[in-house]
Formats: sequence, C-alpha cells, structure tokens
Amino acid sequence: MTSKPDLTTTAGRIEDLRNRLAESQAPVGQDADRAARERVEQLLDTGTFVETDALARHRIEAYKMYRTKPATDGVITGYGLIDGRRVCVFSQDGTIFDGGVGEVYAEKMLKIYELATKTGVPVIGIYNSAGPRWQEGIVTAHMQAKLLRAASVASGLIPQIAVVAGDTAGLAAATVPLADLTVMVDGAALHLTDVEAVRAVSGDAGVDADALGGARVHASESGLAHLTAASDADALEQVRSLVGYLPLNNLAGSPLGQAAGGAGRAGLNTGATGADSGAAGVEAQNLDLDTFMPDDDAAAYDVADIITAVTDGELFEVGADFAGNVVTGFAHIGGRAVGVVATQPSVLAGCLTYDGARKAARFIRTCDAFNLPIVQFVDCPGFVPSADEERAGAAAGAAALAYAFAEAQVGTITVITRKAHGTAYAVLGSKGLGADLVFAWPTAQIALADAPTAATAIGTDAAEYEAENLNPYVATERGLVDAVIEPHQTRAQVLEGLRLLERKVIYPVTKKHGNIPL
Repeated sequence: MTSKPDLTTTAGRIEDLRNRLAESQAPVGQDADRAARERVEQLLDTGTFVETDALARHRIEAYKMYRTKPATDGVITGYGLIDGRRVCVFSQDGTIFDGGVGEVYAEKMLKIYELATKTGVPVIGIYNSAGPRWQEGIVTAHMQAKLLRAASVASGLIPQIAVVAGDTAGLAAATVPLADLTVMVDGAALHLTDVEAVRAVSGDAGVDADALGGARVHASESGLAHLTAASDADALEQVRSLVGYLPLNNLAGSPLGQAAGGAGRAGLNTGATGADSGAAGVEAQNLDLDTFMPDDDAAAYDVADIITAVTDGELFEVGADFAGNVVTGFAHIGGRAVGVVATQPSVLAGCLTYDGARKAARFIRTCDAFNLPIVQFVDCPGFVPSADEERAGAAAGAAALAYAFAEAQVGTITVITRKAHGTAYAVLGSKGLGADLVFAWPTAQIALADAPTAATAIGTDAAEYEAENLNPYVATERGLVDAVIEPHQTRAQVLEGLRLLERKVIYPVTKKHGNIPL
C-alpha cells in the first residue's frame, strides 16, 4: 500500500501535486476510456497542450453525489498549438456522468471562452454530452444559457469550430450550431430532444439517436454538419486543415500559404518576361479554360474544374453533402486564403434553391467575419421554379443571400462564366449588391431571363432577343461588368484584384445590427 506523502515537506507537497494530476489523467480509473483526452492530444501539436482546471470537482452533495467527485468534472480544457498557431480547446468526456453538464463543468468551459475571446484565438469544442446533469437541477440550464451567451458573444470575434464526437443531446446540442464550422464523426449524433421523449410522443419505438441527428442527417438534410469523418482522427485532421485557412480572429488578415506555381508575380498577359516569368507559367496552366465551356449552353460541367484552374489547385469544400447546387469552400490564390462560392451546373443546372441560398449566405458571413476575401463563380439561370421551393421560402433565401453579400466588408470578386439571369444575377455577387470587381467570360449571358421567356414577355422573336441580349456586352456597356476577359486570364485578373482589395477600407453606418431574414 502506497503511503501518503508528507505534506509538511516541500518534497511531499510536490509528490501530492503529482498524485492529483495523475488522477486527472484518469479520473475514473486507469482502465477507463481516455477518448476525451486523446482527442485533444491528437488535435494539438505534440507536447503543446496546457491544461486548465485539471483539478476541478463538482460541489454537489445531494443524491449521494459526494461519493463521486472525479477530477476534471467531465470536461478537459486548455490551450495549445496547431501548426504553431495558438488555439483554445475543450473536450467533453462522455465517461463521467454520461457527459452531463454541471455547474463546475460549465464554469470551466466559460473560462475557456473568456480566455479565447480576450486573447483573440480560435476555440475548438469537442462535444460528447448527454445534456444536463440531473442531480444539479435547474442550475444546469442556467449554466447552459451562459454558455450559449458566451458562444454568441464570441461569434464574429474568433473562429469557433465544433467537433461532434459522440452522442450530444439536450441543451448541450444547442451550442454546436453557434460554431462557424462543424465536423461530425460517423456514429455520433446531435439532437435537442431526448430519444425516449421522441419515442413516447411520436409512438415510434424504432427511432434512435442516429435517425434523429446522425452525421448523415446533419450533413445532407439539415446542413448543420459542414464536414463528416469516419473516425476521430479523421475529424481532428480536418479541423487542423480548417484552422490553416482561418485567421486567429476578426482583426487578423487572411492567412498566407505557399503560392502555387512559384513566388513570381502573376501578370495580366502583357508579354512580361524576366521577373514576371512565373506569371507566364500560370497563364500556360490555364489555357485550357479557353476551350472548357461547352458550345451547348444547356450542357452541364463541373465548376470544380474552373475553381481548380483559378486557385492554387485545391478546394477545401465545406457542406458538400448539402445543397449540391451551390459549392462553398476555402482555397488559396497566390498563397492567400480566400472563400469560394460557386453555382454548380452539374446539379439542377446550377439553379438556386432555398437551401442553396441559405448555405451560400452562411458561408459568406463566415468569410466576412474573419477577413477572407470572397470569390464567386456564377452560372445560374435562376431559382428552381417549383411550388415546393416557394413554400420552403425561396424568397427569404434570396433575400438572405443578398443581405449576406451586401453587408460584406471584405474584398469581393465575381466571375460570370455563363448564365446570370434575373434574380440569380441580382443576388449572386452583382455590382448592385456591392461587388468590388465583376468579370465576365465571352460566354456569359447576363440578362433578365432566357430568350424564350423574355421574348414571350415583350412580344418579340426569341432568336432576335438572344442575339441582342444573351451576351456580356449589354451589361458591360452599362458598367455592370468591369471587364470581359478571356477565360485563361481569369486567375491573373482575380489575383491582381485580390492584391488591390487588400487595401480596401469601409466605414459602415453606425447601428446595432441589421435584421437578416432567418
């Protein structure tokens, strides 16, 4: 039997501290599941985790809670580095009181939110909580409300990333959607209402947590999960990648990475040589864009091919399983991190939907909050014309998308590759909404509608209307397009535009906030 350290000596007190910290490493026994701690260790650079409140314990005596007071109280908190960049983190431990949130537990998380916001670093939450700790009563709901407020205050100040690694229910689940980006692990679930309550009210005895809010549900139906992962390790690696695209806070600039094609300046097809020879390489890589667009303007293509050619060669797509008619993701152009929004002609012919508009609006607001320039690629004939879409709130979706872009203060560049008709033209990064630069390919059709629709409305010949209006030049003559460019010049034009827009300064009208249609 191990003797207790002599607390009257310095050596004994140090030994006592080590014993206490050892308990915090395995608060419910050495053989217990260490998933919560291992997730933090996998997320952060090796050896950089600094734990806070490792010795915290709950203060509840009722319901025989005094018998079990594990160190950490069920949530691991602290800070560390991801690729050398500081982040704050908390990881909920589902093995302690089923991950139930109590007063001390919530206090630890609140301290992490406060530390992250006042030091200006991202906060990453790893969720695995059954909800409230019933033995602590209404105070748990009070503390959860304080957590909701803390996450709301932090929103727009620092990036928040949520990882749903286990079953997360009740009020604990309500905090997750406040994160800017959410990753869900296959097998995890996120649902506000208890499964047993749903079974009792619905009469469906077969419903389970996965059916209520599994990773696939939130990835493809609700859109809440921006990314899914087959394992914890995969999810945490995705988080490390996300952190690389995001600035530390709302005052930091867009992160710089290594530009593709060398560090040379990308020129504008001016025949530059010598110092600008890197530009010629970029131009040569993108020459195939001149032959990319199908001659049949109804033919589908994958907009990802255009994005790959214009960016440094990669797109970290988020929300890929939800509203596939709109593509959103992060990329680098000339080494500078940017947000990319594009309509996808291979899905619904690129038409917008309520879900697609909402997805784009949310992403635009995330980019704008953290100073990521926005580059849009537009090929969209309009919203899907259907009664279901109208009942779903297509008008509100259009308004939300327009609102998000109109309030953006970062640099915004729009490239119209083919169709930009009517409502779609207006809400997808138009000059009227405040786009800084709008480029169009010669294949662009910028008009109120397709030729048959417009011709019927004004009583003219469709072929005549098409010849006169379905081109980029009518809009260009009116200053609605800054330049019509050859497709292979797109990367160079966008890159120069981004360099110019680094100097963009806006002094917004003073007000509390607008009222975006939610």
